Amino acid sequence: MQLKRIFRHLILPHWWVRRVFPPDLLRRVEQAITASESAHRGELRVVVEGNLPLPGLLRGQSARARAIELFSQLRVWDTAENSGVLIYLQLIDRRVEIVADRGIDARVGQEFWDGVCRQMEGAFRAGDFAEGTLRALTAITEALRTHFPASGENPNELTDAPLLL
Repeated sequence: MQLKRIFRHLILPHWWVRRVFPPDLLRRVEQAITASESAHRGELRVVVEGNLPLPGLLRGQSARARAIELFSQLRVWDTAENSGVLIYLQLIDRRVEIVADRGIDARVGQEFWDGVCRQMEGAFRAGDFAEGTLRALTAITEALRTHFPASGENPNELTDAPLLL
């Protein structure tokens, strides 16, 4: 299985990610994040990755481990109220992972994040990347609005633009 996975990651060209997440969808996701963050004090990041980096592939890095690595690299953990959320889409492995900072995670729990991930994966299996992503952002927005409602100053600590790797 490992060789098959490595081959899939090496054979598909990097540009194919744009077929699944074209510029129009990326703009819609960015707008949804901007609107979301005006309603709460959390921070959202969406990362879409096609091919995993070769070193990670060779050591059998899981989508979850890659999401945690990106959570750190992109400093999603470094928000003032520990309310950062990373949505990581690993397209070749067909996995969705959500990594949430301890402030919001303590309030909603892993079952909530797993449910959002599975909902997204179901929509993606049906080929509906837009609806799956936007529905997930809506669900996460409601959780953040409940536990970290906007009040007073609400700085934007992370970029709202999705990141394609």
